[in-house]
Amino acid sequence: MTTPAPPPDSRAYPLHTSRGAFAVIDSPVPPGVEQRGVALLLPGFTGSKEDFTLLHAPLAARGYRSVAIDGRGQYESDGPVDDESAYAQDELARDILAQSEAVGAPVHLVGHSLGGQIARAAVLLDASPFRSLTLVASGPAQISGSQQQRVKLLRDALAVLTMPEVWEAILAMGPPEEVGGPARGIGGPEHLRRRWLGTKPAQLAATGDQLCTEPDRVAELAAVPLPYHVLSGEKDDTWPVPLLDDMALRLRARRTVVPGAEHSPNAEQPLATAQALADFWDGVG
Repeated sequence: MTTPAPPPDSRAYPLHTSRGAFAVIDSPVPPGVEQRGVALLLPGFTGSKEDFTLLHAPLAARGYRSVAIDGRGQYESDGPVDDESAYAQDELARDILAQSEAVGAPVHLVGHSLGGQIARAAVLLDASPFRSLTLVASGPAQISGSQQQRVKLLRDALAVLTMPEVWEAILAMGPPEEVGGPARGIGGPEHLRRRWLGTKPAQLAATGDQLCTEPDRVAELAAVPLPYHVLSGEKDDTWPVPLLDDMALRLRARRTVVPGAEHSPNAEQPLATAQALADFWDGVG
C-alpha cells in the first residue's frame, strides 16, 4: 500500500510558532465553500501527520480547514535525540497551545491516541485557544496491559539498539503496519520506515512512559466548559471500548462509534470519521 496523497491544494510546510517550527499538512477549504472552522489534528504514538491524510478532503468539503501536525520529535518535526525531559507532557501541551495560536485560534482540537492525552493536557493548561476537543481512540488513563508490555519491549530495545536496528526487529515480527504500536497509521512500508527513522528515540521513550503511567484526569477535564466528543472504532485493544463509553458519560460528551474501525478510525474508516467530526463541529457552531 502506498501513502495516499493529500488533496492537491494542501500544503506541507514548517509551521513557525513561539516554541519552534513543526511540520504540518495544511488543507484549506476549496473555493466556493464557506469556511466554518479550523481543526488541528494530533497523531498518536509512533504516528505522524500523514495518519489524517484521508480526512482532509471530506473535512474541506464540509467547510473545515484541517491542519495535521508532527509533534516535537515526531517524524519531520525536530527535537532532541536523547533528552527525554524535552518531551514531558507539559512541554508537549505547551507546544499545542503555540501551534493553535500560529494556525489561528480558536481551533477544533482533535487528538488520536497519545495525541488525545496531550490534547487533554493542553486544554487543562489553557482552554481559550479551543472551540472543542475530540478524543479519537484515546482513553481516560494508562493504556491496556497488553499494550504496556509492547511499549516496555520497545523501550528496552531503544536502550540497546539503534533506530535502524529496532526497525529491522519490528519487520521480523510481521508487517510494520500491524506491529507499529498503539498508533497504526496509513502508508506503505517505505513511508513507515522513513517515519520511524525520522522520529527521535527520546520522544518514543518519554511518550511511551506517559502512555503507561497516565492518571485518570477525566474529572478535571469535565470541569472545563468546552464541548467534548469521544470517537472510536467498534473494537480497541489499547483502551477497551466500554472504558471509552464511560469516559464519554463522565465528560457529558458526544459519543461516536465508527462501524468497521478499530484503533485508527481516521485511517480505517475516514469518510465516516470525517462526517462524525464535521457533524459535531456543526453543532458546536
